[in-house]
Amino acid sequence: MALSSPPSSAQVQAAYCNQTGCLRRFFLPILAMLLVSTGMILGLSRIEIVQAETPPPTPSTDTSEVASTIAPLFTPEILAWEEQILFWSEKYALDPNLIATVMQIESCGYILARSPAGAMGLFQVMPYHFSDGENPYDPSTNAKRGLIYLRQSLAIGGDPRMALAGYNGGITGAQRPPQTWPKETHRYLYWGLAIYQDAQQHLDHSSRLEEWLASGGASLCKLARDQ
Repeated sequence: MALSSPPSSAQVQAAYCNQTGCLRRFFLPILAMLLVSTGMILGLSRIEIVQAETPPPTPSTDTSEVASTIAPLFTPEILAWEEQILFWSEKYALDPNLIATVMQIESCGYILARSPAGAMGLFQVMPYHFSDGENPYDPSTNAKRGLIYLRQSLAIGGDPRMALAGYNGGITGAQRPPQTWPKETHRYLYWGLAIYQDAQQHLDHSSRLEEWLASGGASLCKLARDQ
């Protein structure tokens, strides 16, 4: 048998190209699928990392959603003002139960209330808060001046406790350490904060309010009933 002559270099190159072409046709689709899958895995991993690094949402401090009624625990003299309190709540962006609490311990709804220090009206507003020509005993005017100050105190203090302290002792005074607050401010918080917390739960009774009435508040409420 005759031996065949060795293949030329051109023939070897053509055969190699044909073989690698076959390899490319076979392996490239698989390689492409692997690359796509790897990219998807890496991409998903990156998404998971980004999500893990994203800080949790800050708890909402929005106070715009307030009660639509005041708690039934307030005295009848305050409950008689409920419609007006709800109006003021929307107008001045304050919780109506906070407004009712302040009115309860300031005047019990007695329009002509006046303190030895000179505070006047429903919200016991000091004279220097009024403009010339304003009637301090007019309920709308008194509420305007008192509740604007209460809202400022709440905004600066950041919570009802500091709002009540600022309302009674002055916003600047409430920013000092509590141990420097006057006794009157501590008494005001003793009454007001517990009553407000009961009102937030919409209770129909507050032992702290009953204690306030027994400590002299009842006489103020009688003036309100008789006016």
